[in-house]
Amino acid sequence: MTIALFILVLGLILVGAVAQRIAGLGFALLVSPFLVLILGPHEGVLLINICGVVSSTLIVPRVWKDIDWSMFRWLTLPAFIGTVSGSFAAVNLPSAPLAVTVGAVVLVALTASLVMQRTSVVVTGNRAKAIAGVSAGLTNAMAGVGGPAVSAYALLSRWPQRPFAATLQPFFASTGAAAVLVKLLIDPGQVPPLATWMWVVIPITIVLGILAGEQLSRYIHDRHARFAVIVIAFLGAATAFTKGLMDLLG
Repeated sequence: MTIALFILVLGLILVGAVAQRIAGLGFALLVSPFLVLILGPHEGVLLINICGVVSSTLIVPRVWKDIDWSMFRWLTLPAFIGTVSGSFAAVNLPSAPLAVTVGAVVLVALTASLVMQRTSVVVTGNRAKAIAGVSAGLTNAMAGVGGPAVSAYALLSRWPQRPFAATLQPFFASTGAAAVLVKLLIDPGQVPPLATWMWVVIPITIVLGILAGEQLSRYIHDRHARFAVIVIAFLGAATAFTKGLMDLLG
């Protein structure tokens, strides 16, 4: 990877970490489509999974008191089922269909989340939690995007924003780590071709993004941050979907 391209990747990771700290999610939504365009769907999604683990793990201590551990267990244990299935699919799918899948997953998830904000339906019970967990694990492993599934559940169950955003951090850290482990066991060659110093700079960038997000959260409402995430993610997902479709048809 050239230095110029790596700087672009770092910029995306920085913005994603800022969004993750302010809104509780947004890292993968923002960064995944663009990294798929830059690195390809296999390496791009794996790097998203790795960065997501680092970002969420660093945030966990800062939101510890707001984490709903009962909700975490109900979401995470089913998510592992989806993670294993999605990891096998992600490794074995050719690049073009996987790129189309990543773009489609993000587009559908964003559209569904916007529609659900207007619904008056309320869901309850552990079955809904399990379904959200499995869906999040599957989409996280395949597309690097697990947030929309649990966001939809949060909207439908009227889960308050603060414990929701806090609980997502250990959830993303756990499911992301599982996805990385399964993918590397299946095909170790999917590791992005980065120099050692680049792997060192990436977590430093994530830390800087989290710290910047903490400062900006005093001035930026999480609703505004989510809106910005959705707009940028729509553009990136549409681009990734179109490019993947052109490669698939061409």
